Amino acid sequence: YKQGKSLVRLTEEGVHFRSIIDGSDRFFSPESVIELERKLGADIILVLDECTSPLHDYAYTKNAMERTHRWAERALAAFARLQNDSSFPNPHQRLFGIVQGGAYEDLRTESARVIGGMDFSGFAIGGSLGKSKADMYRVLDWTVPLLPAGKPRHLLGIGEIEDIFAAVRRGIDTFDCAAPTRIARNGTVFVKGAPRHRINLRNARFRDDPRPIDPTCDCFTCRHHSRAYLRHLCRAGELSFYRLATIHNLRFLTRLLEEIRAAIAADRLAELEEEWKAGG
Repeated sequence: YKQGKSLVRLTEEGVHFRSIIDGSDRFFSPESVIELERKLGADIILVLDECTSPLHDYAYTKNAMERTHRWAERALAAFARLQNDSSFPNPHQRLFGIVQGGAYEDLRTESARVIGGMDFSGFAIGGSLGKSKADMYRVLDWTVPLLPAGKPRHLLGIGEIEDIFAAVRRGIDTFDCAAPTRIARNGTVFVKGAPRHRINLRNARFRDDPRPIDPTCDCFTCRHHSRAYLRHLCRAGELSFYRLATIHNLRFLTRLLEEIRAAIAADRLAELEEEWKAGG
């Protein structure tokens, strides 16, 4: 978005946009996105979709959802054509469809049925999840029960601890979020038991702190560096800090999910959630 004009133009064929680097014209189609993702070799790849916002009205959200459904069919066909191409690095890739529909119940349920009826390996829930946590939980309540029970359900863009627990209780299996890197850029790292389970290493109280971020954590950062050293890197603007903080934050979340899986197996998920609430 620049000077009141969008740099993006959507058509039935795909997305036309201007490069923020050199201003050149670029184009993504459902098929070209699949080819790019196959080249990247990620384990899980997603279809091209239109992510609407809470500012879009019902009519626009419905049109965007229906276009997303048509793009999903094209993406599936493109993925099938490239499935046996040995030139790509990962033969075990899996393609997930994306449920859209904004915060409108009828659109979400329609999208869940349409996308859920396609032959994807798993299903992601994306787009606007409303303006509040309550809205997001309602969207999950409408959507998750309509998706195939035997395939993974992925929630896009969610990484807060309370939201992870709420989503898992509603049947979500996996998550992605920029939070581990975003908060690292501000000097913040996850620590269980701290207020909101976070500390900011910029604070002066960590200047001479010889402890790791979390003595119980097995990540590279906690095994090799002290809070004091990490604070020095952060205050000095060393780029290595962002990588080290991100390594810890990612491991924190994977350990949380390990705890959640163990709690589900032991039928004590509610108890674990209360422990985390009490500790933060």
